[in-house]
Amino acid sequence: MYAAAYGLPAVPVSIYVLENGQLPSLWGLFDMYGGPWAGTPIDNSFIALLLAFLALTLVAAWSGWLLWQKRRIGGVIHLAVLPIEAAFWFGFALPIPWLIGAVRVALLASAWRSLSLRVQR
Repeated sequence: MYAAAYGLPAVPVSIYVLENGQLPSLWGLFDMYGGPWAGTPIDNSFIALLLAFLALTLVAAWSGWLLWQKRRIGGVIHLAVLPIEAAFWFGFALPIPWLIGAVRVALLASAWRSLSLRVQR
């Protein structure tokens, strides 16, 4: 859900930025991904950051799938990418993922002992 809600919109936002040279607003309330990394004018490096964030959320989703399979490597990957995700949350001024990240860590900590060290085939 996290990757779908925050990562996948990076694609249409990137297309919008390429066509219009500015960020789209969400119902006129605020610019999407409009944090400190959104300079004026919006350039190709910002689009690269959006697409890198998409890739990162896909890695987070993959680690969640590994966790669903009760594989400890999923937890290791999950914890490894979380600080990088946090940098993107700050750079894009995303407030809700901070809460989601805290819940993810708490759930991972509570399930850690049930995760398998063996590679399941």
